[in-house]
Amino acid sequence: MSFGHFIAKAFRQTRTFFATEKIDFIPRVGPVSAYSREKFHGDLRAAMNVTLLALPQAIAYAAIAGLDIIYGVVCASIAAITAPLFASSRYNVLGPTNATAFMLFSFFSVNPELQARIPELLPLLVVLIALISMTGAMLKVADLLQYVSRSVLVGYMAGAAVLIIGNQMKPLLGLSKFVDPEKTATFFGLVGELVKALVYIDWVPVGIGVATLAIYLSFRRWKKNWPAFSISLLLGSAIFGPLINFDIGPFGGQSTFSTFGFAQLTPTLPDFFQREVFNDISALMGLAMAISFLASLENTLMAKSISSQTGDRADVNQDMLSIGFANLASAIAGGMPASGSLTRSMLNFRSGAMTKAAPVFTGAFTLTLVILIAWSRETGLNILDYIPKASLAILVIAISFSLFNVHQIRICLRSTSDDAVVIIFTFLATLLAPLHVAIFIGVAISITLFLRKASKPYLTEYEFNETGELREMGEKKVRPIPAISIVHVEGDLFFGAAELFRTQIQRTVADPAIKVIILRLKNARHLDATSVMALEDLVHFMRRQNLHLLISGATKDVYKVLKRSGILETLQIGADRKQGESNIFLTMPSNPNISTRDALRRAQHLLGTKEADIRIFYDPNKHAN
Repeated sequence: MSFGHFIAKAFRQTRTFFATEKIDFIPRVGPVSAYSREKFHGDLRAAMNVTLLALPQAIAYAAIAGLDIIYGVVCASIAAITAPLFASSRYNVLGPTNATAFMLFSFFSVNPELQARIPELLPLLVVLIALISMTGAMLKVADLLQYVSRSVLVGYMAGAAVLIIGNQMKPLLGLSKFVDPEKTATFFGLVGELVKALVYIDWVPVGIGVATLAIYLSFRRWKKNWPAFSISLLLGSAIFGPLINFDIGPFGGQSTFSTFGFAQLTPTLPDFFQREVFNDISALMGLAMAISFLASLENTLMAKSISSQTGDRADVNQDMLSIGFANLASAIAGGMPASGSLTRSMLNFRSGAMTKAAPVFTGAFTLTLVILIAWSRETGLNILDYIPKASLAILVIAISFSLFNVHQIRICLRSTSDDAVVIIFTFLATLLAPLHVAIFIGVAISITLFLRKASKPYLTEYEFNETGELREMGEKKVRPIPAISIVHVEGDLFFGAAELFRTQIQRTVADPAIKVIILRLKNARHLDATSVMALEDLVHFMRRQNLHLLISGATKDVYKVLKRSGILETLQIGADRKQGESNIFLTMPSNPNISTRDALRRAQHLLGTKEADIRIFYDPNKHAN
C-alpha cells in the first residue's frame, strides 16, 4: 500500500468515526408550536423548586472551594441556562457541585503559591475544562466511562465527604484563623491542625450551628417536601444575622459572608497573551483534566439514572459537550467549574419538569436573584452579610453525609473482591492524596483489575467425535501420547493477554511428543500489535525447535490483522503456495469445523502420516473458575 493510499484510508476511517453518532454543536431548541401551556406550567413549577435549592447550594459550594460567593452563584445561573441548549437530557441541571468544589480547594491547598492568583487563574482553568470536555465529546470519550467502575465514584464521594466535613469544622468551631490552610489538603493534615487548634474553640458559632441544624432536621422530619436546606439557611440568617451585624452580646464579631456588587459581576476573561500563560496552563492541566473527567462521570451517571426511569435515550457524548459549553459560558461570566448536580437534577425531574426549558428557567431565576443581591449591595441592604458562616457550615456538613451512600457502599464491599479493593483504595487515596490525583488513582486501580480479568484467554479442550464433528470434551482419565495438539483459543487477545497466551502455548510445546500445534482462533478477538508480535515470537520459537504452528478457524478480522502486520508471510514459511499448501485456514460460517479438519490434514502431511495421535489441549484453570 502506497503512502497516499494509506493517508486516504486513514482519512476515510476518521470521517466514518466522526460520522457515527454525530455530535451536534448547534443549540437544540425544539419547535415552539409544540410547547404547550401544560409543559410551561410543569417546567415553571420545577424551576421554582430547583432555584430555592440552587442558590443556597451555589453559596455553599463556593465556600467549600474557598472562593468568593460570586463564583458559585454565577456558575449556578449561567451553566444552568447554557447546558440544556446542547444536552440530550431534559432534566440535567448543571452548576457547582460538592465533589468538584472540594477538588478545587484541594488543588490550591497543596499549591499555596497559586492561591493569591485564584481570580486570575480560575477563568483559565474553567476554559481548559471546557476545551477538554468538548474535545472529549468529539472523540466520544464518554463512551469509555462505562469501563470505570462505579466503585470508584462511590469511594471518591465518601472520601470527599470526610474531607468536606472536616474542613467545615473550622468555621463551625470558630477555628478558621488558627488553622494553617496549607496543611489541610489531606485528611491527616486536616485532623492534625484541628486537634492543635481545639483549645481555641469558640462556642458561639457552635451554638449558631446547632440551632440551624435543629431547624434543618425539623423540616426534614415534619415537612419532607419543603426545601429544608434553603429554609434553614434563611431562618438561621434571620435569627442570628442581625445579632451579628449589630454587635449584640457575644454574637458581635462572628463571621458572615460579604455581599457582592455589580462591579464584581463584570466578567474576567483569561489573558492568553501574557508571558506566563503556558506555565499556568501546565500547572492547571492536571486539575482541569480531573474536573472534566469527574464532571462527565457525574453527568453520565445522573443522565442514565434518570433516563432509566423515563425511557429517554441518554447520549453521553452530547451531554459531555454540554458540560464543555456550560464551563465555557461560566468562564466568560466569571464563574467556577460546572458539573452535573444529582440533587438539583433529581429535584427537577421529581418536581414535574417536562422539557429542557425547566433548567433554563432555573438559571434565569437564579440570575435574577444574583442581580437582586448585587442591587442590595448598592442600596446598603447587604443581604449576604446576614448569613453566618457557622449556619452554612453545619448545613454543608448535613448534606455531605448524603454522599455516604451506605446502600451503594455495602454493594461495592460485598459484590466482588475487586469492587471491594477499588472502593477501599479510592477512599484511602482521597484521604492521602490531593483529590485531583486521588480520582485517577481510583480509576487506575479499577482499569487494572478490569484488564486482569479481560486479559485471560481460555484454552479449551476439543476433539473429533465418532461422527467426525469437533466438540468440547471433558478431562480424560488416560491420554495417549499425542503428536498433534489442537488448542482452541477463546477470548480477547489484545495487549493485556498477549504474554499469558504465549506462555500457555510454550508450556504446551514443552511436551517432547508434540510436533504440530493447531491454534483454533475462531473465538479469538481483538488482536493487536502486541498479540501479533507474541504470535510471531511463538512461531520463531517453534521453528527453532523444529515444530510446526498452524492456524485454523481464523475470522476475516483476524486474517486482516495478520496480513496488514506482515506476520502472514512468517506463518506461511514452509508452505508451497504454488502447490496450494497453507499454514492458515479461514473459518467457514456454514461449517466452522472444516478449517480445523483441513489444518489436521496439513499437520498429518507435515508428519508424513495419514493418521496421528491427537491431543486436545486441556486448561484446568477454566474448569477451576
